[in-house]
Amino acid sequence: MSFFEKLSNGWRISLYSFSVLRENKSLIIFPILSAVSMILIFGSVITAVLASNGWTAANFDVNNRTLDYILVFLFYLVNYFIVVFFNMALIHCTRLYFHGQRPKVADGIRFSLSRVRSIFAWAVLAAIVGTILRIIQENVGSLGKIITGLIGVVWNIAAFFVVPVIAYENLGPVDAIKRSASMMKQKWGESLGATFSFGLIHFIAVLVVAGSLFVMGSFINVVLGIALAVLGVLVLAAIFSAAQTIFVSSVYHEVTGDPVAKFNEAFADSLFVSKKS
Repeated sequence: MSFFEKLSNGWRISLYSFSVLRENKSLIIFPILSAVSMILIFGSVITAVLASNGWTAANFDVNNRTLDYILVFLFYLVNYFIVVFFNMALIHCTRLYFHGQRPKVADGIRFSLSRVRSIFAWAVLAAIVGTILRIIQENVGSLGKIITGLIGVVWNIAAFFVVPVIAYENLGPVDAIKRSASMMKQKWGESLGATFSFGLIHFIAVLVVAGSLFVMGSFINVVLGIALAVLGVLVLAAIFSAAQTIFVSSVYHEVTGDPVAKFNEAFADSLFVSKKS
């Protein structure tokens, strides 16, 4: 399959992801739950820290680098855990849909709870990598920052399929990243095409939706217009996050040969062509 065919397939799969979401509107709750959970957790931690320091910044020790990095690690750990937990729940619900079932939010949550140890193990590894890159960036020159930035990009690409891998293949975090990277080699064209597609559609949607809401709200009050625009952006973020996770699930199930009842067979065959050896 040529490069441009792969890009075209990525575009079509991304559009298919939206159709899956349209048929299962409840799936949008997972990125919302993820965002709310992080807000509640980090809000509670920040409130507790401020309260313990007399609600004043003057009592903070800003020169303790070790503590700073520990906090960075904990931030990454909690962030990765929450995101992967709810993404895994969404991916499992997508799998149930592909197999002809009507998934419920509770089905995804229960599945993620059954994989808590695997999710935590991955979150630890990802947090360690993120913290190391952060430390390097803060202690090297401009060239070093560029190099660590590139390493971060490569890491994110390699981890593209990590969530379904740790969900269904019972692998540790190191083996999971290796497996994900191997799958990415097979479907990098589709993934690149879909990433571009999601980005383009998201950009246009933000301009149209946020702009329209701002104009409508501004007729009453500028602050209302801004609030409506921000709300629109947040809703779009949840929709596109869910659609992108559905895309990952779709490609993963094709690569692993897992039969999916809800895929139109002719459509799937035209999308996915086995990589020639």
